[in-house]
Amino acid sequence: MSTSTIDTETLENSVQTGVNQLLRGGWGEALKSILFALLLLVICLVIKAILLKLLDRGLNRFSQVEKSLHTFIRSMANILLWFITLMVVADSLGINASSLLALVSILGLAVSLSVKDSLSNLAGGLTILGTKPFKVGDYVEIGETGGTVQEIGLVYTKLTTIDNRRILMPNSLVVDAQVTNYTTEPLRRVDLTVSASYDAPVEKVKQTIQGVLKDHDKILLDPPPFARLSGYGDSAMEYTIRVWCENGDYWTVYHDLLEEIKTAFDREHISIPYPHLEVKLHQS
Repeated sequence: MSTSTIDTETLENSVQTGVNQLLRGGWGEALKSILFALLLLVICLVIKAILLKLLDRGLNRFSQVEKSLHTFIRSMANILLWFITLMVVADSLGINASSLLALVSILGLAVSLSVKDSLSNLAGGLTILGTKPFKVGDYVEIGETGGTVQEIGLVYTKLTTIDNRRILMPNSLVVDAQVTNYTTEPLRRVDLTVSASYDAPVEKVKQTIQGVLKDHDKILLDPPPFARLSGYGDSAMEYTIRVWCENGDYWTVYHDLLEEIKTAFDREHISIPYPHLEVKLHQS
C-alpha cells in the first residue's frame, strides 16, 4: 500500500472522528462547534488581511524590490496564511491537522515533480530579481540575443529587439548565459578605427580627426578624446579613435563620427585607400 493511500485513509479517519465528536453532544453542540469554527475563520481572515497589508507596506518601502518579486512574496505569504487558517479551523472541528499536513506535503511533492522545468525557471526568476543584473528598460545582450528588457517575470524575461521583435527567454537560460548590460553605466566609450593614405602626414591626419572630435557637442572633453596612429595596413595606415559620451548618445556619436571624419578627410585632401583590381587584356 502506497504512502499516499495511507495518508488519505488517515485523513478520512480523522474527518470521521471529527464528525463523531461534533455529533456526540447532539445537534445543538455540533451547531455551536460549527459556529465557533466560522467565527475562528472570520478572525483568521481578518488577521490575514492585516498581515498582508503590513507586508505590502514593508515591501513598498524598499524601492529596489522589483514588482515581480513583490508579487511573488505576497502570493507565497497569502498561500502560507491560508494554510495556517485551514489548519486552525480543522483543529477546532476535531480534525487531526497532522494528517492534513502530510497529505498536503505529498500533493506538493507530486506537483513539484510534474512542473520541475517551470520550477527551474521560477528559481532563475528569483535569482534575477535578487541579484539584479538588469532592470526593466535596460538594453542587454543575453548570450547572442540583444534587446530592451520589457518585463522580468517569474518564469520568462521579455525582451524587445531593435527591429521590434518580442522575445521571451526562460529564466533558467538567462541565469546560465553571459549577460552584457549596456545601460547601467552613465557614460560609454565609442571606439572607431579609420584608415588614411601613407602619403598623408601623420600629424595632419591626427589634427583633422581631433578637429572633428572637438566640434561635436555630444563628445565629452573629460576624459579627453583620443586619436593616434595604431597600425600599418597593406595599403593604408590605421588610426584608433576613442571618445566618451553619455550612454544615450552612443549611436548618435558613432554614426556622426563616421560621416564627419570622411567629410573632413575630403576637405583636407586626405585619401582613404581601398583595394583596386587591375585587369589587363592581351590580344593573341
